[in-house]
Amino acid sequence: MHSKKLRDFVFRLHRYIGLAVGLIAIAIGLTGSLLVFHDEISDFLLHHQIGTITPGGERLPVEVILNQVKTAYANQPGVTIDRIYMSAKPNAPALVVPRKQESDLAELYVNPYTGVILGNSQEIFSERFFYVVYELHYSLLADKTGYAIAGIAALLMCILSITGIVLWPGWRKLLNSFKIKLDAHPKRVNFDIHKVAGIVTAIFIALTGFTGFCWNFSDFTKPIIYAVTFTRKPKRERPKVETLPLNISENYENFSLQ
Repeated sequence: MHSKKLRDFVFRLHRYIGLAVGLIAIAIGLTGSLLVFHDEISDFLLHHQIGTITPGGERLPVEVILNQVKTAYANQPGVTIDRIYMSAKPNAPALVVPRKQESDLAELYVNPYTGVILGNSQEIFSERFFYVVYELHYSLLADKTGYAIAGIAALLMCILSITGIVLWPGWRKLLNSFKIKLDAHPKRVNFDIHKVAGIVTAIFIALTGFTGFCWNFSDFTKPIIYAVTFTRKPKRERPKVETLPLNISENYENFSLQ
């Protein structure tokens, strides 16, 4: 194929992929950025809603905190306290998980110094907010169908980045391709910003898109990854580890009461 025809084909591919995945990429990118700062945003929203916990002396023993919570559920027979999470951070609340029959109830936030119940997860905005963010990022709020669409969009973003690298005008004039003429026509300014920002972030976007595709289509990509990397597939999967609620950081220690 003639080089000009090949470049025209790559250009059209780049344009149409960009039009196809633009809005999806914005949604996934913004929500991904929020998830990167998940702990910081959650802590801020949580303390804004339940108030600031001022460390005062030693924290109450776990047994005392549990007794406080049990008292709050004294009029609800069948409710037991299943777990409690104590944070290593001195200004973080303790998280107590009550349970009724086979189902967990809303988690309770408790002041570890006074035993006062500050609120529950259903009342905390950050819980609901990050649940939506997480589902939007991974499945576009469309369950399995959205999960597949997000994976395909991630692969297209990878291809978009590769075609952008091929089309970058800097391969001919390197220094001029990093210039942005802010006093030019708006279309020219937009083009300059696009080419500079695109080449700077192209590798990162390509890797992010490719790994996102592999993540969402792991049943298909895992065997290929094992084959390409000459890695043996584990004989059995790692045991499932119970995850903490969304806004509980890894600094929490779990006390199982069963």
